[in-house]
Amino acid sequence: MLSLIATLQTLGFTMKDRLRNEKGATAVEYGIMVGLIAVVIIIAVTALGTTLTNLFTDVSGKIPAP
Repeated sequence: MLSLIATLQTLGFTMKDRLRNEKGATAVEYGIMVGLIAVVIIIAVTALGTTLTNLFTDVSGKIPAP
């Protein structure tokens, strides 16, 4: 019973120290930034994808066959 109490107390102190440590917060912020950048890239590729497909189709249609 005493070892269980000691383990829980140690766990409590460990969690308390981790909550005070701000290194994890910066990792979360970087993760959010990477996620937002990925969303912007996906939107840009989706918006430009059709335009680029049409452009390459037009260019390939104008190249004479060998």
